[in-house]
Amino acid sequence: MARPVVAIVGRPNVGKSTLFNRIVGERISIVEDKPGVTRDRIYAEAEWLNKYFTLIDTGGIEPESKDIILSQMRRQAEIAIETGDVILFVVDGLEGLTSTDREVAEMLRRSGKEVLLVCNKIDTPKNPDSIYEFYELGLGSPIVISAGQSLGLGDLLDEVIGHFPEDKDTEYEDDVIKVAVIGKPNAGKSSLINKVLGENRVIVSDIAGTTRDAIDTPFTRGEDKYVLIDTAGLRRKKNVDESIERYSVIRTLMAIERSDVCVIMIDATEGVTEQDAKIAGYAHNNGKASVIVVNKWDAIEKGDKTYLDFEKEVMNTLSFMTYAPIIFISAKTGQRVNKLFDLIKIVSNNHAMRITTGVLNDIINEAVLMNQPPTDKGKRLKIYYGTQVASKPPKFVIFINDKELMHFSYGRYLENQIRKSFGFEGTPLQFEFNEKKGD
Repeated sequence: MARPVVAIVGRPNVGKSTLFNRIVGERISIVEDKPGVTRDRIYAEAEWLNKYFTLIDTGGIEPESKDIILSQMRRQAEIAIETGDVILFVVDGLEGLTSTDREVAEMLRRSGKEVLLVCNKIDTPKNPDSIYEFYELGLGSPIVISAGQSLGLGDLLDEVIGHFPEDKDTEYEDDVIKVAVIGKPNAGKSSLINKVLGENRVIVSDIAGTTRDAIDTPFTRGEDKYVLIDTAGLRRKKNVDESIERYSVIRTLMAIERSDVCVIMIDATEGVTEQDAKIAGYAHNNGKASVIVVNKWDAIEKGDKTYLDFEKEVMNTLSFMTYAPIIFISAKTGQRVNKLFDLIKIVSNNHAMRITTGVLNDIINEAVLMNQPPTDKGKRLKIYYGTQVASKPPKFVIFINDKELMHFSYGRYLENQIRKSFGFEGTPLQFEFNEKKGD
């Protein structure tokens, strides 16, 4: 059974993202005193009194706007309303009732959903006279809060969970593969997710940087459950001028940290760039399983060696992650998108793989016999035994006689032998060498 969905909606700049962040307990939504900053739906898991639910933040609704971004924001909010079980309609208690509030209220009444009217920005015990105007919206008594000061949130959440449908299972589910889709702006990240989902779940336009927020989208393929995380494209630092863009970079890094698999998207029409290497490096350094996706392959004029030459270019630029499989796709046409998910499942399984101590030491002993450890000043490196101490990513502790004798090249040799035996395609391996006094 699915968890209940709570959607936060309202016109721009009434404090929706601040409320979202207070409930979730993390700074996930961009909060800035500028209308229209949150443009896509943002999903997060939240909990109150052992009741788990999915919370959606949305861009502000401007019912009559013809602006392309604002109109898509309105559509995103409409989708959130369609999928929500409980709608939090946030209004500005200090500013009072506006014509836009009335239009949004009419939209919500037509939805037939459970709607709670939330009167925000009331920081004092005495309610301003302006809150009484909101009764005319016909949505019941306003729930008075201050998201910025964390006032009234407990009472609000008590109301929220009291409106959950009885047929919804609120128990948290964690048997999902969390996939972060990362890459430069306009590489096709949102287009890929929209192709997979078969709907315009994420705003897509030709304006680089359209997706500012990391968006979690649950998705099922066969018996496998996924959460797809679409992230803001990472720009070069010299181009990160606005505070909004800086927040987006931080959020992308946070998305990588909480993912299992990173889909690193490269724009085939631009080639492999230094910025691609930097983005891939974030995934590698965080120990994440990765698939390198070359997108817009349909737009490339092909020759006899086009594929091989591009693959070589990827491996040269991303030489630190030769373990990652490469796939050439077109998010626009859907070319090889199904195969991409086969790869995601493989690398996710490898990321979680565990090797028994006995089998691991058989491989290490065989590797030592084939290639003796190095010596220094007459002293030879001795390898006593190894064990796997963690997964996601797989981490091995190798006990040796002297850490100074363990040259980088021999450590890489041992890693290659372990990969040769067990594959570990798509996942980095971590090694720790500890000294143990032997005979």
